[in-house]
Amino acid sequence: MPLAEVTSHDELRAILGAPTRAVMAKERTFLSDLDKQWLAASPFCLVATSGADGTCDVSPKGDPSGFTLVLDDTTIVVPERPGNRRADGFTNILDNPHIGLIYLVPGRSDTLRINGRARIVRDAPFFEQMTVKGHRPQLALVVDVEQVFYHCSKALLRSALWSSETWDPTAVPSQAAIAKQTTRRDQSLEELERYYGAEYATRLYTG
Repeated sequence: MPLAEVTSHDELRAILGAPTRAVMAKERTFLSDLDKQWLAASPFCLVATSGADGTCDVSPKGDPSGFTLVLDDTTIVVPERPGNRRADGFTNILDNPHIGLIYLVPGRSDTLRINGRARIVRDAPFFEQMTVKGHRPQLALVVDVEQVFYHCSKALLRSALWSSETWDPTAVPSQAAIAKQTTRRDQSLEELERYYGAEYATRLYTG
């Protein structure tokens, strides 16, 4: 069956219609006090970047609530923690500084979106403020805010993301089983279950 592809802006708007005045007017170029409260309550965000060639990346970032540091009404800082060292987002930012972030607050179905330009910083006086469990970040993203707005609840309500009765961690193979089939094929499942077991959480800030 052939695909009925949309190929123009006019065709897209004919299908979706135009956004309402309220939707367009909600955009801001600075952080309000409400935005700062949201950032102080949020322990998790998604960071979207794009390379010079158009390839994209979305990376999750998580830490204790308030991990994103607000320097002023138009500048925030996201600390980097030990991970897999792929640095896909950082590599993109070196070529293309545009960045998009979505901040979640557990239990809330609306989200805060921030778009802007990012710089990779390896040291600054505010790094001490981002120390967690004795571990100071090696790098941070300084984001110059260009666009801020709240996104409606529909996606999270449709997905029932926060409804525990819909949760089923066993619906897919365990993290150890996935690693065995993808990135760590030379290790036994038993080794991987130990690696991703109770002690995994003790290594969150040490790599």
